[in-house]
Amino acid sequence: MAEHKPLEERIRDEAAELGFAACGIARADAAPRAAERLAEWLEQGRHGSMIWMEERRHHRASPAGLWPEVRSVVSLGMSYAPALDPLALAGEGDRGRISVYAQGADYHDVVKRQLKALGRWLATEAGGDLKVFVDTAPVMEKPLAEAAGLGWQGKHTNLVSREHGSWLFLGAIYTTLELEPDASRTSTCGSCRACLAACPTDAFPAPYQIDARRCVSYLTIENKGPIPRAFREAIGNRIYGCDDCLAACPWNKFARSARTNRAFLPRAELAAPSLGDLLDLDDAGFRQVFAGSPIKRIGRDRMVRNALVAAGNSGRAELVGPVAKLLDDPAPVVRGAAVWALGRLDPERLERERWRAAGEEDEEVREEWTTN
Repeated sequence: MAEHKPLEERIRDEAAELGFAACGIARADAAPRAAERLAEWLEQGRHGSMIWMEERRHHRASPAGLWPEVRSVVSLGMSYAPALDPLALAGEGDRGRISVYAQGADYHDVVKRQLKALGRWLATEAGGDLKVFVDTAPVMEKPLAEAAGLGWQGKHTNLVSREHGSWLFLGAIYTTLELEPDASRTSTCGSCRACLAACPTDAFPAPYQIDARRCVSYLTIENKGPIPRAFREAIGNRIYGCDDCLAACPWNKFARSARTNRAFLPRAELAAPSLGDLLDLDDAGFRQVFAGSPIKRIGRDRMVRNALVAAGNSGRAELVGPVAKLLDDPAPVVRGAAVWALGRLDPERLERERWRAAGEEDEEVREEWTTN
């Protein structure tokens, strides 16, 4: 009887078979305000150093801006709901906190592989041309997912689902097929401000607005330079991303980890990594530890920079030696973070090491010496 079902229903059935927890359909022009909101955000400079957001704004503004032939968008979500409290390591000074989404396999690979499988099925069943996207392309996944009925963009600007809370990886299939759209979802955040209050760096100027330059995820992942001093203490022991605004959402009570794709289950070495071990990483060690993880894209230097900030916040005397060793690191961003961390952990040791400042060639590292 499956062949008698409408195509849209068969798409949802096939998506579920492929591991997608959510699937909806929208017209390609179903999120008309997305372009306006993107333009305002860019003009305010809230994208920070993410220059690609500006360079491809005309592609990102609407599906037709990227591919004029598109008529419908199949929006999909894959659950990564955690079984344990994402904030459980907040008080563990010798451990780093990695965002839940990055503790397992690289979602880019997992989601795209299944998107391609669904795309092949759709082409065989109904013809038409199509393109698949997950995260790295200039696609407005969240407004499209809202238009397709997967959820709504909450006050933290991320998608919120009644069934899956804030824990969905999003992907999209653009197609030339004219598909029957689903009803969009409207926000049911009400007066709740839990996500806004949870942010450690006050990255939300107002509900439904985010300033990436203040966001821990941006600071620890996208930002290539030193982490601004104003945010270092607030970062605590977060070494890759931040789950606080997501974890605070009351809708998460409906998210069940049983729906989580097994590929996203946390790897033991990424669930609660030792800061001492991270500080000891060289390039080869970094590649070995984070192979197959989305973390690999930031490289060793940024990860060690992040671990140094966490070490400086830890109060752990046993980290003084590993931190001091990094004062001679080849990477300026690591040396600068080491100066700050050592000043927090052992100011007297930093004074004994101050002779290094005289030969420091990098301006930002010299500034760390003069301000510690």
